[in-house]
Amino acid sequence: MITLRVNDKAYKVDVDPETPLLWVLREQLGLTGTKYSCGIAECGACTVHIDGEPVLSCITTIEDVSGQDITTIEGLQGWIADSLREGWINEDVSQCGYCQPGQIMTAAALLESNPHPNDDDINNAMSGVYCRCGTYPEIRKAIHHASSVSSVSSVSWGVDHEKK
Repeated sequence: MITLRVNDKAYKVDVDPETPLLWVLREQLGLTGTKYSCGIAECGACTVHIDGEPVLSCITTIEDVSGQDITTIEGLQGWIADSLREGWINEDVSQCGYCQPGQIMTAAALLESNPHPNDDDINNAMSGVYCRCGTYPEIRKAIHHASSVSSVSSVSWGVDHEKK
């Protein structure tokens, strides 16, 4: 049995320690917001946060994250999450929506480390998450919108993560 802390809740799972986190989240825990797309860490749709850092869950084994804080799109909370959701709606970002959990999780990590990114910062941070619908300009605008919200602060995840 391996114990995982996902979205501030402890889970015991009885799977091979080499099982990718993505499959445990989706199949064992029923957290289907994290998407499977390529399975080889090329698209970013499976991005989650491990101790506040964006990680591709399709290539991360559960033994590698045991004892760490895992946050999925379902557990993303706070000012950054709220301002990103508002930005996504205001800019009408989603088309098919498949990449959006990975986009939002990556954008949240960017804003946590850089609350006021410029276009180059956004392009660099978001370059690992592919959008087949090509909504990159809208994604960039939504991130700028989120960064303009004055309440964006270090109180973003809904849990206390120590700054490193």
